[in-house]
Amino acid sequence: MLPLSVIIIAKDEADRIGAAIESVGFAQEVVVFDSGSADDTVGVARSMGATVIETDWPGFVAQKNRAMAAASHDWVLSIDADERVSPALAEAIVEALSGAPACRGYRVDRLGFWEGHPIRHGTWWPARQVRLCQRVHARFEGRDPHDRLVVDGAVGRLNGELLHFPYRSLAEHLSTIYRYTELFVVGCLREGRRARWWDLLVRPPAHLVKALLLRRGLLDGVPGLCIACLGAAHVMLKWGQLYLAQRDGAQGSAVDQI
Repeated sequence: MLPLSVIIIAKDEADRIGAAIESVGFAQEVVVFDSGSADDTVGVARSMGATVIETDWPGFVAQKNRAMAAASHDWVLSIDADERVSPALAEAIVEALSGAPACRGYRVDRLGFWEGHPIRHGTWWPARQVRLCQRVHARFEGRDPHDRLVVDGAVGRLNGELLHFPYRSLAEHLSTIYRYTELFVVGCLREGRRARWWDLLVRPPAHLVKALLLRRGLLDGVPGLCIACLGAAHVMLKWGQLYLAQRDGAQGSAVDQI
């Protein structure tokens, strides 16, 4: 197997970072970029053999590019502190890096869990993302908080799943919606992107139709219905807040560290 570095950005993840690091025990290096944790995230990561770099918070995209630049090996796997590499995905990664890899990057299917339930339909599934790459041919792009790993060259797909546990509770889910709404509004104001009245009228119900019917979110039962409704509420809030901000002549406010 070619040497592999795993990069993880984190803040206040002492209760979850250990499981994330444990799931990538097949890698030669784990690099954790911590942006001011108030809990024992740094101590837990170091106790499990990870290299920890304590730094400020420049945003999701910039932080992940920093972490990739700090990795020692040519091949890099990016995961978040609330994710786990399943045994099947670990096996697929080892196989892909055994010998000469056929691609410069690889996508994985991310399986999200909500209130303990795996979500296999709706907008959460399969959430296919590039996570494994040859770093000299890759970089993170996008608008915070939605970073994406872009690879110059062929991109393949790996079997197995990246397990995602994004919210410890409903309260955390609602708090994240608020923080991401603020990031969306500030980003749009900086870019000059505007909201129209029809964005508020059309986008939220369109999200429900997509999540529940087109992507069959109803097959996930009550959890699927809740996720779709929370997603539609998020859509309404971010476009509504942008509409109000531009109407009131707001120029955007500083976003607190996440």
